Amino acid sequence: MRTLYDGFAFDRSLAQDPVSCVRKFAGDPRAVEIAGIVAATLAIGNTTAIRGAFEEFSRRAHGDLPGFVQRTTRSNWSRRLEGFRHRWIRGDQLGFLAYRLNEVYRSHPSLEEVFLEGWEGNGGFAGGLDALSRALRGSADARAPPGYDRLFPTPKELPASPCKRMTLFVRWMVRRAYPDLGLWTRVPSGELRIPLDQHVHWIAYHTGLTQRRTRSWATVEEVTSALRRIDPIDPIRFDFVLCHTGISGDCPKTRDISVCGPCSLRPDCLLWRGRAAA
Repeated sequence: MRTLYDGFAFDRSLAQDPVSCVRKFAGDPRAVEIAGIVAATLAIGNTTAIRGAFEEFSRRAHGDLPGFVQRTTRSNWSRRLEGFRHRWIRGDQLGFLAYRLNEVYRSHPSLEEVFLEGWEGNGGFAGGLDALSRALRGSADARAPPGYDRLFPTPKELPASPCKRMTLFVRWMVRRAYPDLGLWTRVPSGELRIPLDQHVHWIAYHTGLTQRRTRSWATVEEVTSALRRIDPIDPIRFDFVLCHTGISGDCPKTRDISVCGPCSLRPDCLLWRGRAAA
């Protein structure tokens, strides 16, 4: 795993990753949080479509994400992004997210403070995600648009979900090393959890980081524990590498010696275990 990480071409993959959209706002902490939660919420499907959807959101906000959020109210959120669509995510849902962010920022200086409220005591990382998700969803009488609540799952309410997009957002905010932003300073990087998408899960399963065949919060914890044994200080640094190894086709997910031959993970891969390279 370390060898794969050390030899990985980060710059090749950064332009294809949604975090590249967030990094454009690095000079403004409030804008970074807003860009991060929007980009993570849109992180469904292929990366080109995700980045395109984010750019459309940013265009409609005239590049002023904090101003867009501040001007979104209970009475106008449904009209703010009329006609917007990315997969099954609609403009009214993102408009309501902007409204909820406006409400949250009225009582909290940052989303990190919301996360920490759930983190305190015995809440831990799952508690932090739970607090953040609940804050973004709002109360039961908030009249959110249909399907909105499903955008922000929590491991405490839905353990069958890996909560990938929420863990991805927190990774961007916490990790200080490239390519992440390191905006949040009070959450230890060693306590992060893996954003378990299909590419990361496939490689994790086939290299023995987990024995679980489905993506769930239990799988997230199992893969994270395995990575923490490799690097207890920054276990989730491997996420970007594993994800883009799958996205780029560097892992073909089948035995192909022309691709798999130089891969440092091949000796541990279930597809190759006990088989000669020739």
